[in-house]
Amino acid sequence: MTSPRVIFAGTPGFALASLEALVAAGIVPVMVLTQPDRPAGRGKKLRPSPVKAYATEQGIAVTQPVTLRDDTVAARLAALEPDIMVVAAYGLILPRKVLAIPPAGCLNVHASLLPRWRGAAPIQAAILAGDHETGVCLMAMEAGLDCGGVYVSEAVTIGEQETAGELHDRLAALGAHLLVRHLPAVVAGEISAKAQDPAFATYAPKIKSADAAMDWSLTAKELERRVRAYNPVPGAHFLLDDLRIKCWRAVSTTAVDAPPGTVIAAGPDGIVVACGAGALSMASLQRPGGRPVTAGEFAAQFALLGRTL
Repeated sequence: MTSPRVIFAGTPGFALASLEALVAAGIVPVMVLTQPDRPAGRGKKLRPSPVKAYATEQGIAVTQPVTLRDDTVAARLAALEPDIMVVAAYGLILPRKVLAIPPAGCLNVHASLLPRWRGAAPIQAAILAGDHETGVCLMAMEAGLDCGGVYVSEAVTIGEQETAGELHDRLAALGAHLLVRHLPAVVAGEISAKAQDPAFATYAPKIKSADAAMDWSLTAKELERRVRAYNPVPGAHFLLDDLRIKCWRAVSTTAVDAPPGTVIAAGPDGIVVACGAGALSMASLQRPGGRPVTAGEFAAQFALLGRTL
């Protein structure tokens, strides 16, 4: 069977896994779409996306439109005569005129078990909600937010202490596997997409840095999930004097009789802070401009016991 003509649209590491899997399987896209280069690092120099860097290395044509609503861009994509467009964490909305270009439509590799967690941050949302499982769907794209029918999905169990970064890598690999396995059948029309039930839809909005602030009036379980969900980006944080301290690892412990935010222990076994219910034992922390350190190392730098954060 001849390899399908694919346009691939994606930007970050999650998308890179799918692109690499396509190329490894001999399905080399005729074009890669990715977001424009963004300033990064202390020097704020323009940096290509992971998808662009890999596609350029492989000699695949890359285009970086600011929007897909431009008729010139749509005409250029149509001229490539793609069989299908594969989209993974691209970051731009596909208008109807673009969705209608490939005969087999546009397929999205989405990191949740739709209709649960439509939107920009499904991995973090699943952890924050305390979900026991999540997964990946191959979805037929429509003119709406992750509302198209699902071709295939596969679930995974979320580890009790698994961070968003760790879960991201597992789901990226799973999505790449499902894509390569099922793409030929989708293009050939051998499998059809099953409609989602909108009654069960939940939404995962784009994450802001303020979302990761540690509110000690929350329960310890909620804060533990917040630490996991925002590792590695943007990093759960709290204020110590005027310093924004990031917490990378923490576990909830039993209830204590102290106002929320009170440091009730500080040493090698953890920096333990009273919460709205229970207490949070922080194991890895980072001060601005520093490196992540253990609780014991951090406690040696500051007088914490009895303080209110």
